[in-house]
Amino acid sequence: MAKITFIGAGSSIFAKNILGDCMRTPSLADAHMALFDINMERLEQSEKMLQNLNQNLGGKATIKSYTDRKEALRGADYVINAIAVGELIPTIMSDFQIPEKYGLQQTVADTLGMGGLFRGLRTIPVMVDIARDMEEVCPDAWFLNYTNPMAIVTGAMLQATGVKTVGLCHSVQTCAKELLEGLGMPHDNVRYKIAGINHQAWLLEVSRNGIDLYPEIRQRAGARTDRHTDMVRYDYLKLFGYYVTESSSHGSEYVPYYHKRQYPHLKEQYTLPTDGYKNWGRGKAEYWHEVNAMIDNANLTHERSHEYASYIMDAMETNVPFEIAGNVLNTGGLISNLPHNACVEVPCMVNGNGILPTRFGALPPQCAALNQTNINMQLLTIEAALTGKREHVYHAAMLDPHTSSELSLDDIVAMCDEMLEANRDFITIK
Repeated sequence: MAKITFIGAGSSIFAKNILGDCMRTPSLADAHMALFDINMERLEQSEKMLQNLNQNLGGKATIKSYTDRKEALRGADYVINAIAVGELIPTIMSDFQIPEKYGLQQTVADTLGMGGLFRGLRTIPVMVDIARDMEEVCPDAWFLNYTNPMAIVTGAMLQATGVKTVGLCHSVQTCAKELLEGLGMPHDNVRYKIAGINHQAWLLEVSRNGIDLYPEIRQRAGARTDRHTDMVRYDYLKLFGYYVTESSSHGSEYVPYYHKRQYPHLKEQYTLPTDGYKNWGRGKAEYWHEVNAMIDNANLTHERSHEYASYIMDAMETNVPFEIAGNVLNTGGLISNLPHNACVEVPCMVNGNGILPTRFGALPPQCAALNQTNINMQLLTIEAALTGKREHVYHAAMLDPHTSSELSLDDIVAMCDEMLEANRDFITIK
């Protein structure tokens, strides 16, 4: 019987998806599921909802909430991480509002840019603290990380701790499907090859029955003249040669081309929202209304999703291989033209021996070069978090593609100082 610890279990619907997947997986259905969150009200809601779901799915699992994180982790075989450090108001909102004062527009701000930088600075100390507990009470457990900024926080775990860690995202599973659907092409029986970094990995090959689909894809994409929500990725396809995993609105903030004060028309031209976070408060109310409805729903059920976590644990428990896209350290040059200390997203085989990354080879040079602009910022954010040195916070912001294309050095320093002050309860920087 496996023990699965879920850190951040107050994210009730995501916990339902991941742990519901486990309840639907024979090798994991009788697992002990340990729930932990610092918000007791949300934790209680999640436990009630999961108890209800478990009973409806056969009642094989045991589910228990913990108020002591170390006890929740003790003896765990697998640890699911889905934390957010800081509340929407004022902390996460400041990731948007302070950069806006300096003229920087962001769309999601959880991966790169000033929002990704400060989310990383807030999150890495908590992640490392979790790792220290794991090294003490469950040293052989696998840490399955779903928290963003994925490459930054997963990279920090892999650099600074001995915990077996992989970062998981679902953008790879949906990438080829989204591209083909948008072009009116069938997506069944498709094989693809994807590698790069999280949220900026490249669809390098896509075929059906041995036939390369890229010629038709490029022809159809070039002929499409309607205004749609995937136009940034069509730019990548046209100008860099390959489609990329992350959505156009989100991926637009990782590069210096789309959010420009000198070109305000680009926002409308590419249908890029920059105010979605202002609606998060209303969305949260709707979210918790949905959770409350699940708690006492006599018909609450679940079908296994495409999230990787249950498939990883099942492959380890049964020794039946399963392939994932994992975020891992580029040790030995898995992607040969990216730095060895970068966190890369590559195909990985999972079995009873654990998670075994693929040695992928080289990316097309233009793809590696664009990845490198993101990696520079990611590595400097990790350096800032692990050393506590203010100068590295400045360095990360100065090398962020969007920030550096819009602001002067003096403004970057001033903005960083203001954001550090706003995050003083979470970040210790000298």
